[in-house]
Amino acid sequence: MITKRLLVSACGVVGLSRNLQLKVYPSSHNIPLHNFHVFKRFPTSSLLFNLPFLIRFHHLKVKPFSIHYLTHPLSSSSSLLHSCKNLQTLKQLHASLILSSGNFLPTSLASSLITLYAHFTDLESAVLVFKSLKHPDTIAWNLIIKSHVDFAYPDKALLLYRNMRKQNVKHDRFTFPIINRAVLSSASADANTAKVNHCVAVKMGFGFDLYFGNTMVEVYGKCGCFTDAFKLFDEIFERDLVTWTSIISGCFCEGDNVRAFTLFNKMRMEMQPNSVTLIVLLQGCSQWGALVGGRLMHGYAIRSGVLVDGLVQNSVLKMYTKMGSVEEVETFFTEIRQRDTVSWNTLISYYSLRGDVGEVADRFCKMQHEVKVSTQTLTLVISAFAKSGDLSQGEKLHCCAIKLGLHDDVFQTSLLDFYAKCGMLKNSVLLFRRISSRNSIAWSAMLSGYIQNGFFMEAIALFKEMQAAGLHPGAEILGNIVNACIHLGGLQTGKEIHGYSIRNMFHGHEKEGTFVELETSILNMYIRCGSISSARTCFSRMLVKDIVAWTSMIEGYGIHGLGSDALDLFDQMLEEGVTPNGVTFLSLLAACSHSGLVSEGCNVFHSMKWRFHIEPDLDHYTCMVDLLGRAGKLKEALATIMKMMAFPDSRIWGALLAASRVHGHRKLGEYAAQQLLELEPDNVGYHTLLSNVQASTGRWAEVEEVRRAMFGKDLKKQPGWSYIEENGHIHCFVSGDKSHNDVHRIYQVLACLIRKTQELDIIQRTSC
Repeated sequence: MITKRLLVSACGVVGLSRNLQLKVYPSSHNIPLHNFHVFKRFPTSSLLFNLPFLIRFHHLKVKPFSIHYLTHPLSSSSSLLHSCKNLQTLKQLHASLILSSGNFLPTSLASSLITLYAHFTDLESAVLVFKSLKHPDTIAWNLIIKSHVDFAYPDKALLLYRNMRKQNVKHDRFTFPIINRAVLSSASADANTAKVNHCVAVKMGFGFDLYFGNTMVEVYGKCGCFTDAFKLFDEIFERDLVTWTSIISGCFCEGDNVRAFTLFNKMRMEMQPNSVTLIVLLQGCSQWGALVGGRLMHGYAIRSGVLVDGLVQNSVLKMYTKMGSVEEVETFFTEIRQRDTVSWNTLISYYSLRGDVGEVADRFCKMQHEVKVSTQTLTLVISAFAKSGDLSQGEKLHCCAIKLGLHDDVFQTSLLDFYAKCGMLKNSVLLFRRISSRNSIAWSAMLSGYIQNGFFMEAIALFKEMQAAGLHPGAEILGNIVNACIHLGGLQTGKEIHGYSIRNMFHGHEKEGTFVELETSILNMYIRCGSISSARTCFSRMLVKDIVAWTSMIEGYGIHGLGSDALDLFDQMLEEGVTPNGVTFLSLLAACSHSGLVSEGCNVFHSMKWRFHIEPDLDHYTCMVDLLGRAGKLKEALATIMKMMAFPDSRIWGALLAASRVHGHRKLGEYAAQQLLELEPDNVGYHTLLSNVQASTGRWAEVEEVRRAMFGKDLKKQPGWSYIEENGHIHCFVSGDKSHNDVHRIYQVLACLIRKTQELDIIQRTSC
């Protein structure tokens, strides 16, 4: 046990005792007092390097082995290190090595410590060991770089390699393969990085090393440098299974299935493919939908005897779940004699993607009788229940997970999403707060949960909490917040999101498609929040405009009554070679309707069918009825309904009813209302609209009859909310609302505005 006196003695030597605060823990080992003064004969530099370990071990309550147990500490410690079965034992032995050795640990022992700490998932300690070395050798550099790659920190690994190069550390045949792994995993690495590493390796004399050559072929293939990959492949004289498998994998990355199978046939002439080669081929067939090729590989696996490998069996099963029929999937699954967790997970995932929740639940129950379930299994099943909204089944699964003691952050996030989709937002919030290390997926799931359930203010508050925590949201999270701003009318917050995206996303590594979606969401935000000028500027600055962006801008012009601008933009879109779709014409017809452009709207409808060969659907006919109805052409609107092939729904009759009310056509309005109430007898909005039509012509008896019918059916119209943003704060109101803090001032201003309006109306009447 490292006691307070021991550490204070060490800190006194290096002058740190004043800043050290330690707690004394009871010791189960009696360490002689003369050991407290052992540090006096150690070099100060050694203590400075090892002190972080001592303090860390002390606060972790690690008990080192007695110093007397290590008679020959440096000679026997290597075998002792490799005998460690867990992280606690390793730290005990490490602490003892520090206490027993007055100088720096030998590089060989340090390398063993780095390997073992990485094995026990303690990267921080591995880094501390590496930093304690005065002059790390090649092995130590390789190990610390490899550890960062294994822990999914490829960019840090590449940074370490740059430092290794600056210090002119000698490379060995394992250095460049490790760097190639980092390149494959890094989002910032590209083909140029791969080519530079290749040149450096050749100059250092590793150009003919088979291990390096195999990894280089893989890197070139996955970075898109297929010409370089095949050139290097041809230059390798003694190719092994890894070489052939790497080049075949590269062909699938390029999408060249024919060449992949041609190389496979050539490979069979030189050597027998192994299970890894078969797995790569099966994965390639699954990726590119090559069902025939997948079946051929299945047959080859049977003939060659490779199918006995469990990994190959699971790859064949996954191939059939991607492309095959239900019969093929079920048949092969029953043929697998020793099904493991992966086999069951693959089958459950298959039925989940098909939306067959009943089969998912049934297979999950059967799986528990055969193999142990994993957190991945629970994640797959809860995701299926989330799609169906089956709260009862999901809660049972949650209880099952608690009983089994299976939970990780991924499953917690899936549970969070499940409860949010089932409307149990309190449970989602509770799970979110329990997630130890929240990644972008967890934050995005919680934000989506708030937005799906209408808690837009809470979503924006959570986003600000995320920023305060120093996290950098991606395009998906920003898109969710923009959607919340659209619902709230939060223009100022939306502008802040837009500014953040400009400052961060253009220089990041976001996928192009994802960023285009975010830009389109921001464009819609400006449109919905009433700033058409900002929307126009945002649209003009978009580097990539897909059909969704063009359609959104056309719709925006229509919403703001700028039908002529919408038509001009449509012509510009055609000049730039963008082909419109049905949604584009729907937005264009709506724009003509809101601006009263009857002839232009009719021309658009005609060109849609005869020039662009897009058959109008019910939504397009509804827009035409609205267009004609707003212009007072009620007979033409009715004729449009009667002539169309599709069966009219409530929306199209609602458009005709609204137009009849505006233009005072009582008979047509009653006819449309009759059709509406036959389709949706419990729609309170249509009852209210019919009541208003009858009230406009003074038929109060009919109005009272409609009101009684509404009361008898207990139909109540939900009040609509209004939002207004002021100095970054969003205020919510409902009709007749008096809950606001400044309600008296608001109603005073409202009364003043009403008086002004009435005075202006009187002035206009008298002037006539």
